[in-house]
Amino acid sequence: MPQEQNNDTWKTKWFRIIFRHDTRDGKLFDEVLLILILLSVAVVFLDSMPDLNKRYGGWLFAVEWLFTLVFTAEYIIRILVSPVKRKYVFSFYGIIDFVSVIPTYLSLILVGSQYLIIIRILRLLRVFRILKLVRFTSASLYLLHALKHSREKILVFFGSVLILVTIIGTFMYLIEGPENGFRSIPISIYWAIVTVTTVGYGDISPATPLGQMIASLLMLTGYAIIAVPTGIITTEMAQKHDSLKKNAGIQCSNCGEKISSHEDNFCRNCGNSLKTPD
Repeated sequence: MPQEQNNDTWKTKWFRIIFRHDTRDGKLFDEVLLILILLSVAVVFLDSMPDLNKRYGGWLFAVEWLFTLVFTAEYIIRILVSPVKRKYVFSFYGIIDFVSVIPTYLSLILVGSQYLIIIRILRLLRVFRILKLVRFTSASLYLLHALKHSREKILVFFGSVLILVTIIGTFMYLIEGPENGFRSIPISIYWAIVTVTTVGYGDISPATPLGQMIASLLMLTGYAIIAVPTGIITTEMAQKHDSLKKNAGIQCSNCGEKISSHEDNFCRNCGNSLKTPD
């Protein structure tokens, strides 16, 4: 019995340190962890430089394995002290923690895969909790909400653009032909996409007057096309802002739970009806 109690105490203590961000030890642990993540990413950058890799490749290799072993041990400890292990393993941060240690081991089989360690930088997302930047997390959720509710409009928009560049690309293939670089319809569609997005690589360009005229119209159309997704998302964000502003201060009359949307019929906390009887 005492041994089980000590075991529970050990797990509880390390759970607070690793998963809690409002304690002194927890903050210290996360700050050290962030520093190690940054150093690990820096090692990947340095290792990708030919001159440094040639001179210090062995040292960089050893340091990266050291970081990997540390992060692997941390991942295992997180699983051990987690009350619901499955919940952590399949959570957003749990998946990132797992993926961040895999590339180094994978490099033993696939040469060059160690550069995928750069994925480890995603672990810096924990900084939002550590530095109490919750308002930025809320802002990102705010943007995600706008993207989610405008996805149908954006899909229709991109579908229309895809049809446009397919038609224009086919025309340019017929007008310019292989002698001017438009060797196939897919290549011509690639040119149309590059032109409509105003990127303009210049690897393919029309030579005939008709082709140049179409290219000019497509460039002008591109400026208008770029603004469309921005307008769609901005409109959704404005509607969300108005909804939040309208519902500010609205609470359930039964339990006091804050109501997130005026369209809700029942309180998500107690199930009380939110509609006023006629």
